[in-house]
Amino acid sequence: MIVALGLMVFIPMLVEAAVAGRHDRLLRAQGAIEPIGDVYRLMQVVYPGAFLAMMLEAWLRHGRSNPALLAGIVVFVLSKGLKYWAIATLGNRWTFRVLVPPGSRRIVEGPYRVLRHPNYIAVIGELGGLAMMANARITGPVVTVLFLLLIRARTRVEERALAAR
Repeated sequence: MIVALGLMVFIPMLVEAAVAGRHDRLLRAQGAIEPIGDVYRLMQVVYPGAFLAMMLEAWLRHGRSNPALLAGIVVFVLSKGLKYWAIATLGNRWTFRVLVPPGSRRIVEGPYRVLRHPNYIAVIGELGGLAMMANARITGPVVTVLFLLLIRARTRVEERALAAR
């Protein structure tokens, strides 16, 4: 089960990193500016670390019965769907970093019509979904709250950057 969870989490994460890196290079070539005060470096460690911590807790529980497994799969898959809808809507503007190209405007299409930060909602859903699947009753809530605090700081940076443009 731990191997399945790891594959489910880390293969998409590697693909997302490759896409984000390609977009990052393109945006910088277009003159995009990275605002100061971003928490990206911390998020870069905490995000995969959060999943690892939950998988470690699952391993320590020795795969005991988990009544929330199916609900966790549903939450995780729906969250990935929302995330990929947000990524598709942003197109080349989606990266792991906050990069604001010249002439930027706020995106109000796709999920951004109804949600201000759908990608971050999806990330919290991914964490919550894995917490349910892994039966991570301790690490799940702890890492989710920690990542929520990082997202809060991150959205402030994004909002300031967009307002400056």
